Amino acid sequence: MVLVCVAASATGVAFRATAVGTGPVRALARVGGTAAAEAVLTGDPQARKAGGRPMVIVRARVEAVERARVRVPVLLIAHDPRWLGLLPSQRVRLRGRFEKPRGAELLAAVVIVRGPPALLGGPSAVQRAAESVRARLRAAVDRLPPDQRGVLPGMVDGDTSRLDPALAEDFRTAGLSHLLVVSGANLAIVIGAVLWLCRVAGLGRRRAPPVAAVAVAAFVLVARPDPSVLRATVMGLVALLALFTGRSRQGVPALRAAVLLLVLIDPELARSYGFALSVLATAGLLVLAPPWRERLARRLPGPFADALAVAAAAEVAVAPVLVMLSGEVGVVSLFANLLAAPAVAPATLLGALGTAIEPVSPPLARLTVRPAGLAVGWIIWIARTAAALPYATIPWAGGGLGAVTLLMAGGIAVLILRHPGLRTAAVAAMAGVLIAVVVLRITAPGWPPPGWQMVACDVGQGDALALAAGPGRAVVVDTGPAPAPVDRCLSRLRVKEVPLLVLTHPHADHIGGTSGVRHGRTVRQVVRTSLTDGAENRFIGGLPSRPALAGRQWRVGDLTLLILAPLATGPALSPQDDGTTINNASVVLVARRPGFSALLAGDVETDAQRILETSVPRVQVLKVPHHGSRSQDPRFLAAAHAAISLVSVGRDNDYGHPAPSTLALLHRLHTQVHRTDQDGDIAIVRTRTGIAAVPRH
Repeated sequence: MVLVCVAASATGVAFRATAVGTGPVRALARVGGTAAAEAVLTGDPQARKAGGRPMVIVRARVEAVERARVRVPVLLIAHDPRWLGLLPSQRVRLRGRFEKPRGAELLAAVVIVRGPPALLGGPSAVQRAAESVRARLRAAVDRLPPDQRGVLPGMVDGDTSRLDPALAEDFRTAGLSHLLVVSGANLAIVIGAVLWLCRVAGLGRRRAPPVAAVAVAAFVLVARPDPSVLRATVMGLVALLALFTGRSRQGVPALRAAVLLLVLIDPELARSYGFALSVLATAGLLVLAPPWRERLARRLPGPFADALAVAAAAEVAVAPVLVMLSGEVGVVSLFANLLAAPAVAPATLLGALGTAIEPVSPPLARLTVRPAGLAVGWIIWIARTAAALPYATIPWAGGGLGAVTLLMAGGIAVLILRHPGLRTAAVAAMAGVLIAVVVLRITAPGWPPPGWQMVACDVGQGDALALAAGPGRAVVVDTGPAPAPVDRCLSRLRVKEVPLLVLTHPHADHIGGTSGVRHGRTVRQVVRTSLTDGAENRFIGGLPSRPALAGRQWRVGDLTLLILAPLATGPALSPQDDGTTINNASVVLVARRPGFSALLAGDVETDAQRILETSVPRVQVLKVPHHGSRSQDPRFLAAAHAAISLVSVGRDNDYGHPAPSTLALLHRLHTQVHRTDQDGDIAIVRTRTGIAAVPRH
């Protein structure tokens, strides 16, 4: 029977792949064609930033294109904010450019939509009811602190629309991001609460499971049926059916049945990493947790043994897939989950109770969610504290190699634990390594190096630089794509005040981390390109702002900043401008102080570089434009005569940065090239003979 189901699942995947790989939608995508279509939304619209421009992404099912009837999944990318007001199940007419999907998902096309949606029908009654419930919870938590009202809806129904991106990154680093999505843990809490209420109400074993099944169905509709919710739902219903019929529940067979059933219903789940993580976590709880719990219970109190076994089993089971996706191993996640676990159920249940009460009595609902907010506050503190610890995550090989090497390391660890002699040798080796690390930490210079002049922060695929401006002060030029990396970089530099924040141009990889710069710091003034389209306004609210004009100077202590570009004669940007136009509007500046000079060139490309060639002064350090892309003018780079060139770039980025041609050009110019993807944070320090680059890694 299992083989038949597996074969049927494989056949379903093959049929779905054939359906999305053929037909008029894929034909349009192959040639990049533009056409009108009718589609039904299958997911919630989500706001994103790309290249500094706001956009909306939403999953949909195209049902008509160019008078042909079809039924294939697509991903819509729109720039009109009116798409955000739509709900799943709404039918729309759109016009857009169809492109081939790049990932492994079963999509017929990615559609770049032009203009607002043309509504052909409202959402279904079920979706309207679900959105009403979500709105009630948002209303109930309105009086909570901002972080709590961003996290609590995510824990209760998966609504993360108010979540601060910096806080979301802290949750990810701490290994707590699973709390921000609805999964099996939420469903277990709901089922347990409903069954307890049924028992209190006197319902017997036969009548309680149907009530729990109804509660599960309502919960799933409100939370939206994403892969993890679907898996948890089917798993829960299988268990309830076993309880209802009086048969002994078997966890592994129930999980197996749930996986096969879901893949048969939706073959796309076979390629979903989220679904795989959810299944692996459940398998870990079913297979690994029970024996570990028994062993731990011999030495630890029962509740602590249970919590430790469950957290460790889930972490171990999902680790190979997580390292394959992220290229890093979480070190503190197990302890963070243990500390956060006691607060999860109270937060979830009280949040759900407040949601139910809100239509009847809003004041009582707000009172109900206050203790839920306290529980969430504890979880937030755990996430931030864990994320701020040194070595909260350690780098590891990504992709399949990372998964294989992690499994091999796990196998070696098990072998060592099973043999006393190997255990003794391993403990001795680890003690030696620990002593060596402590000695190195004591004898090696700390970070940042004394007398640092400038630091290129490792923020991934983006730019963020800090220029020393006195004790605890730094001028910051760009903020990277996300708040957490630049926040951590400035914290390592012990920066508490930013007298000047320069945003070179309104692309997300240069302005997306602005809230991270502001987190716990005083920002005095913002300087931005005079040609901006205003995309950065949402990040700099309440801060004084001035335009950067060619020839203008700023002085901060002994640091002088001279603006070379953009020229005041350029046209103002608009949301319709392409990436090159926005890049060429970058602020280009020269930073100088006694014994130090640097040219910070933003993302200017060839056209702007040619205009600036004659105005480029000699400097010691060059921040290579546009992450080392191939759009470089040799004479512009040569005019700087820089001894050191810095490339701010993300590891394994999709753009091929830095381009081999650019690296070859820099080497021909006899400049030392340092890259954040290889060196991490890079500090420029003064020496007796000039300057030097000191990498943090």
